[in-house]
Amino acid sequence: MTAAILIWRGTSSKRVKILVIVISLLATLSLVRMWADVLDLTSRGTISAALGLAVPIGLAGLGGLWAERAGVVNIGLEGMMILGTFGAGWLGWQYGPWAGLAGALLFGLAGAAIFAVATITFGVDQIISGTAMNILGLGFAQFFAQVAFSDAPGGGPTQSPSIEALPSFTWSFISDPLVDLHREGYFIVSEIAGFVSGVFFRLSILTVIAAGLFFASGYILWRTPFGLRLRSVGENPHAADSLGVNVYFYKYIAVLNSGMLAALGGAFLAIASSGVYREGQTGGRGFIGLATMIFGNWRPGGTAAGAAVFGYIDALQLRDANGTAMRAVVLLGALVLFVLAVLALRAKKYQTMFALGVISAALISWFLVTTNLPKEIALVAPYLATLLVLAFASQRLRPPAADGIPYRKGESK
Repeated sequence: MTAAILIWRGTSSKRVKILVIVISLLATLSLVRMWADVLDLTSRGTISAALGLAVPIGLAGLGGLWAERAGVVNIGLEGMMILGTFGAGWLGWQYGPWAGLAGALLFGLAGAAIFAVATITFGVDQIISGTAMNILGLGFAQFFAQVAFSDAPGGGPTQSPSIEALPSFTWSFISDPLVDLHREGYFIVSEIAGFVSGVFFRLSILTVIAAGLFFASGYILWRTPFGLRLRSVGENPHAADSLGVNVYFYKYIAVLNSGMLAALGGAFLAIASSGVYREGQTGGRGFIGLATMIFGNWRPGGTAAGAAVFGYIDALQLRDANGTAMRAVVLLGALVLFVLAVLALRAKKYQTMFALGVISAALISWFLVTTNLPKEIALVAPYLATLLVLAFASQRLRPPAADGIPYRKGESK
C-alpha cells in the first residue's frame, strides 16, 4: 500500500494513476476477503448483481452531468426516472420491451422539456422547478397507473402487468472456468476472476447500452466542438454568447438529454430488473445519481465509479443473509479510509487526516468485536457510504463555474 502511494505521488500520468488505483483496490479486496473469510465478496453473483444495481444510478448521474455541464442543476432527475418507469411499463406491457424503452425516453423527454421551459426560458429557480418536477412525475405516474393498469390482467393500481424481458447473455466459456478459479482463493487472481466472470454473466443488453452511453458522453463532451461549446455554456455563458454560441440551444439540448438518460435508468428498473412497473420503484435513485455525479467530479468516468461503489455495496447487503459480507465491507471501508488519511497527511491536511484516521480506527474496532453486521445497519450502508465519500471528496471537487446560475441574454453577470 505504501508503495502504491509513492507511485501515485511520483507520477503525473493519468493512466498510471488509474492502474495504481485498480491494483490497490484489488489487493485490498483480496486482503479483506482472506481476513474476513468471505468468498462472496467478489463472486460472480455479487459482481453481476452490482452491475444491475449500478446501471440506473449511473444513468441518472450521467443525466445530471449533461445538465450541469451546461449550467443547469437538474434536481428533477428522480421525477424523470419515475416517468421513465411508467412509460416503460405502459408501452412495454402492450407492445414489448423495445417499445417500452421508446416510451420511457418519450416520457423522460416530455418531463425534461417542461423543466427546461421553466428554468431556461422563464428563469424559474432551478431547485424549485426541479422539486416541482419530482412531485409532478410522481403524481402523474400514480394517477395514470390507476387508470391504465387497474383493470389489466396481472396489473393493479400500483403495478403494471409483466413486461417481456430484453435480451441478456452469458458467455459461459469465459465465465464458468473463472468461477472455478475464483473459488481457489488466490491473492488478487481470484478477485480478477470473480470480476470478469460476473461481467459476462447474465449481462443485459441495457447494461451494454449504458456503458456505451458513458463512453459516448465522454467523447462528445470532451473531444468534439459541440461538447466544447456546451461546456463553455456551463463555465461562462456570457463569454460563450459573445463568441456566437447559442446559449439557450445548448442548455436545452443538455437538459433534454438529461431527462432521457434519467428515464432510461427508470426503464432499466421496470424492464431489466423486475419486469414490471411498480410504484416507488426508483427508491430515490435519481438523488443518489446526483451524489455519484458530484463524487465523480462532473466527469463520466468518476460518475460510473461512484455508481459502481453504490451498486456493489447494495448488492452485498441484498445477498448477505447473515451479515458476514457487510461486516467485511466495514473492514474494507476502514482500510480505504486509512489510505486516504495517509494521503491527507502527505498533503499536510491534518484535520482531514485526523477525521479519517478516527473513523478508520472506529470501523476496525467494530469489525474486531462483531461477528456480523445487523440487518438494519446493512440496509442503510449504501447511503452511509455515499454520504461519507461525498463528505471527504468535497475538497477536490470543481463544479462548472456557472452551474445553477440563471442566464439572460444581454444581461451582465
